[in-house]
Amino acid sequence: MSTESFIARRYLLAKRKGLFATFTTFIGVAGVALGVAALIVTLSIMDGFQTDIKGKIIDAQAHITIYGRMQPRELEIVRAVLARDARAAADSPFVLGQGILTYEGRSVGAVVRGFDPASEFSVNNLEKSLAHGSWEPLRKPAKTGPPALALGEELAKNLGLWVGDEAVLVSPQGAVSAGMGLLPKMKKFRVEAIIRTGYFEFDNTMAYCHLSAAGDFFGLPAGANGVGVRLGDIEDAPEAAAALRKTLGFAYNIKTYADMNQTLFAALKLEKFMMTLVLGLIILVATFNIASNLLMMSMEKLRDIGILRAIGASPGFIRRVFFWEGNLIALTGISVGLVLGVGISVFISVYPVIELPADIYYVTKVPVELKLSNILATAAGSYLLCMLSAVFPALRASKVSPVDAIRYG
Repeated sequence: MSTESFIARRYLLAKRKGLFATFTTFIGVAGVALGVAALIVTLSIMDGFQTDIKGKIIDAQAHITIYGRMQPRELEIVRAVLARDARAAADSPFVLGQGILTYEGRSVGAVVRGFDPASEFSVNNLEKSLAHGSWEPLRKPAKTGPPALALGEELAKNLGLWVGDEAVLVSPQGAVSAGMGLLPKMKKFRVEAIIRTGYFEFDNTMAYCHLSAAGDFFGLPAGANGVGVRLGDIEDAPEAAAALRKTLGFAYNIKTYADMNQTLFAALKLEKFMMTLVLGLIILVATFNIASNLLMMSMEKLRDIGILRAIGASPGFIRRVFFWEGNLIALTGISVGLVLGVGISVFISVYPVIELPADIYYVTKVPVELKLSNILATAAGSYLLCMLSAVFPALRASKVSPVDAIRYG
């Protein structure tokens, strides 16, 4: 232990003059600890929600989606390009269109996605989202009777539909001419499955059917207007999408999962930044307590500083003593805060302290994800703020005249 650190430790542990001096030291340590703990818990919860939402989006979507009207020949060309790309692990063509679902006097707008389950379930995890019914009628479409339809849970609730009910899908875009003018194209579907992805936007708007049924309804027999792609590594999505844009040209619109949910991810990122900024103010307030405590200590130990200067201690030595005092307070507060923050995060993740309504969030407890990068960044940022708060008291103490300190201390 160096001489400076030994003296700083003795100053902090020695009996102080008056209760207020000791109380300010405790406030400084507690303020740093609470700020660090609050920041770690908040970042862990927000990362948990972000990962949970991202997982639900990826489960119901492909990593990359290629949009464009494709007849059988164009579809073969696109899939051949994907087959040559080593980053693409699987692909699945689909037909996407908008329509109006009607049932017993109720009408709701829906996004209809037609796909082949044999290839679609290799692109995303939609198969695991089945809540009621079965995927078999979509895997093996019946030659007679209404085509099978799978609905998002919220969409089914809005229409009052259940497995086995029949609804009519109306498409104004596919109008057919009649003797009295144009009539919207209509087709009856039977609800065979209800799915719950956990992502409200999907569960409230999406309806799924077989590729052939959607192709016939939207005027794309044996064709598609999109291809979903799953990559071996999702981190390759931006580079793979850029390569596909270059290869396929401007005829196709190519988007990654992040592009299609850009607003949501931007909002989550902004919210995380603002929460970090607000909670960082707690640590900033604690640093003012540290600065005031060191200033009070420099006044209290004025005679000691004079004696040290008189026996040969340099101004740099005095500065290091007070830097060490700030360092000890900072390390103590940060250490306590790290233990408290990690402990609370683990406790929340294991025990359902905060219960969430499952019908709104589709999770019953708060998701928590501890990241080492967040913990290290919080500790480093807090330490930097605490040490900056010790600069002025250390400089002020080092400028004390030894004669005046001994005479008036």
